[in-house]
Amino acid sequence: MFPLRLLLVLSVASYSSCIPQPYDSIVVGMGSAGVTAATILAKAGKRVLGLEAMDRIGGRVKTVQFGGGIIEEGAEWIHGTQNSRVYDLAVQNNITVIPQDFDFLIFRSDGNQTLMPVYYELFNLCFEKAVNTSDVSFESTADYLTAEIISYIKKNYPHLEHDKQFIDEFLDVMNLFINAYEASYDWHDVTTRSTAEELGGHLHMSWHKFGYKTFFELMLNTYNNGPGLQNLDIKLNTEVTKIIWPKDTSGEVKVVCADGQTYTANNAIVTVSLGVLKERYDTLFSPELPDDKITSIQKMSIGLVDKVILNFPHKWWDQNKVYVMIEADKSNDLWFTRHGDVSTPLALDTALTIWLAGEAAKTAETLTDEIVQQKSMELLRRFMGKNYTIPEPNGILRSKWHSNPFVRGSYTYDNLETPKYPKARENLGAPLLDASGTPRVLFAGEATNPLHYATVHGASETGYREAMRLLNA
Repeated sequence: MFPLRLLLVLSVASYSSCIPQPYDSIVVGMGSAGVTAATILAKAGKRVLGLEAMDRIGGRVKTVQFGGGIIEEGAEWIHGTQNSRVYDLAVQNNITVIPQDFDFLIFRSDGNQTLMPVYYELFNLCFEKAVNTSDVSFESTADYLTAEIISYIKKNYPHLEHDKQFIDEFLDVMNLFINAYEASYDWHDVTTRSTAEELGGHLHMSWHKFGYKTFFELMLNTYNNGPGLQNLDIKLNTEVTKIIWPKDTSGEVKVVCADGQTYTANNAIVTVSLGVLKERYDTLFSPELPDDKITSIQKMSIGLVDKVILNFPHKWWDQNKVYVMIEADKSNDLWFTRHGDVSTPLALDTALTIWLAGEAAKTAETLTDEIVQQKSMELLRRFMGKNYTIPEPNGILRSKWHSNPFVRGSYTYDNLETPKYPKARENLGAPLLDASGTPRVLFAGEATNPLHYATVHGASETGYREAMRLLNA
């Protein structure tokens, strides 16, 4: 029923050179952090092995050919243009990335338009207030924004102050929005004390027809059939099951894989997600991790955002809109009450992306494509059918970041516990040293970035950080 979809997988043959062991460095996980670290080290003359459990490079970046265009199953945008390793690499190689701007359009399931101006005002208020919460007195984002919303309504719309249905309805929508942005499961668990910093410049820059895969091709020197990197071996479909590291100065780091192979190196850089670390930290490392690193893994949170992408025979909606859908009947199932917003990918204007977060996303991952398509079409027709003639889609694509055993989530966020452990990300990113103080096992990935976590550029920064740690040692 659903057309064949071709994943744009980077060719390993073009840059694999079968370097003899022991390697200088082994990089575990070839997402943004891993590829950044591996390529910097290889270009510096180090002999590097990259091990990737999946059948592709990119980690939580996944560019796919679909419906005659390009879509992103994972990371969608470059978030900021100032001091961004991702944006700078595109510009340095004369690749144009395009800003994607959106206007919000709100639909209610009952068609009631009476309070639409108030909805738009409150949305703008929340977006403005959510940008900087470092100085507020509330601990949770939910409590803070709820207080701001109630205060605004009292001042500007006093006749709505006691309209519980309206207020609860809007708070529920904002919960979904915050979850879709933070990848959280509930906005009550999102702290206002976040350390996150946004880069300057436009926050939604799209790779459009090039695809986010281009970032990796540029680093690996395979863009436009480039020759790759001589000092870098990459092995796909290679799951790491044990990392054995020496506390003395004489031994090598041994990386044991599920296929029975063992690889050795002077050091290893581990870039797996926080979700994987939570699931495997107690069996993955020998000797075991120090207590402060275990505490970081246990106390930090990784959330879930998924996409359901439907392709249609033609575009039947307004291109540059983000559609917000408010369900009047809260007894309806989660497809009507717990979805996020709906938008259009820039490189495929006949497709719509339905964003799901938290438990709704996790539940959707357990359903078949047929059921997800059916429920998605019911959703679109329930909210937009009065305004548009909606055809049947001719294709569906969706992400399953929680179900993927080599990811187990989308990206990290700061929960209510985070302020009690201000060094959690720093401790997670600290290397394991041998007796002489030499780094033997290093850690990178967006979760280890105290400022720019949950982003591709933030992950890349940590790969650069660990590569330079080794080169400067």
